[in-house]
Amino acid sequence: MTDKPKKPVSGRTTSPNSPEFMKFISAGWADETSKLPAKADAAGYAAKRRATVAEAFPGKILVIEAGGNVTRSNDTEYRYRAHTSFAHLTGWGAKTVPDSVLVIDARAHAHHSQLFFRKTAGRETEEFFTNAAIGEFWVGPRPGLDSVAALLDIETHDLAELDELLSKLPDDLVLRLSDADLAQFLDELRLVKDEYEIEQMRGAVAASVEGFHDVIRALPKAINHERGERVIETAFFARARMDGNDLGYETIAASGSHACILHWIQNDGPVREGDLLLLDAGVELESLYTADVTRTIPITGHFNPTQRKVYEAVLEAADAAFAIAKPGVLFQELHEAAMEVIAKKMIEWGFIDITLEEALAGDRQLHRRWMVHGTSHHLGMDVHDCDKARKEMYREAPLREGMVFTIEPGLYFQPDDLRVPEEFRGIGVRIEDDVLVTEFGVENLTAALPRHPDDVEAWMAATA
Repeated sequence: MTDKPKKPVSGRTTSPNSPEFMKFISAGWADETSKLPAKADAAGYAAKRRATVAEAFPGKILVIEAGGNVTRSNDTEYRYRAHTSFAHLTGWGAKTVPDSVLVIDARAHAHHSQLFFRKTAGRETEEFFTNAAIGEFWVGPRPGLDSVAALLDIETHDLAELDELLSKLPDDLVLRLSDADLAQFLDELRLVKDEYEIEQMRGAVAASVEGFHDVIRALPKAINHERGERVIETAFFARARMDGNDLGYETIAASGSHACILHWIQNDGPVREGDLLLLDAGVELESLYTADVTRTIPITGHFNPTQRKVYEAVLEAADAAFAIAKPGVLFQELHEAAMEVIAKKMIEWGFIDITLEEALAGDRQLHRRWMVHGTSHHLGMDVHDCDKARKEMYREAPLREGMVFTIEPGLYFQPDDLRVPEEFRGIGVRIEDDVLVTEFGVENLTAALPRHPDDVEAWMAATA
């Protein structure tokens, strides 16, 4: 069931291995410190989440795996990230040891949680220097069982004990993440954020805001580089690594007509004067909570008349969604409010020749040619959070206090689109904010980044 430690690579990590060398390398090290860490801020919140899960699946054994490393090439791996549900139910985050497993025993009224993980190969073992997966020479010391137990306030065991535990249980008693009902419940559990999660979202947004400032300062260098989009991408990435754990998702640094490609992540194009730059980026914190922000900026600091016209239409659509967002409003109504504005603009500009009522009808919606994506999605530990939730809990559900999601309408006029005037072709605009549902409305968590075109121009002039 559990993954086995990787075998040492022949000829690279196994020599020397004589008894003399083993005796020599195992001795002469300073004593390890044994001070236990303080309990993590997330620990109490994670315990409450585990209790909620146990109540939903009485009589079951729930096995939540963090997952293992993913190979990038041969014997190199991508930076490790634990499965979202595992991190949410443990609070371990970026420091999670690969292949760890959470077990929640819900057979008794007072559920019992245990965390299993693989310890570092100690200095008394050959793997200390031969095993690139778990040896301290290769990956550094891993936390001990007592250390993690103190940090997360949970019972801990060596991963080697897990197979024996599970082998004694009937298969129909055990639920894993591959079980659709369990996966769905765990996603729906994240629909409303607790106090700790909201604090983490604020931190992710704050770091992301700094990343956008960094990008503005990097524009002169980007303009003078043949792959200026890479300059933009790396400026933001540096902030993500300095202030967080990583990027929350691959950055979209789309200059010019690349902004019309919704998931443009190649980021190898030039950044030209006179064009717009669409930057969609977010910092992921050590807790694995991420922001998701988009701003569209004029590369030389000023919108031309057509760019401003498109930008203001997108801003009006976003503001229409903001205007109705409050507890009790259906999530999908945010999209409908934004799309009504988009449809009106396309009719006013002569891009479609039908009435507004016809445009908004479910079987037509010709304006969707220029905005094919949704206006909002939930946000948290996953950039598209809670994606396995039922539609009646997500798209068709009323907003509730504590929900965090995006508002992100856009307009995208492909460079070869003959249905729009030439001056519109190649213009792509998206404005994306992260919002928190409050008692009476929503708080714009990303309000520190300017949205109005005049404010965007002023921001660029002040930051450059």
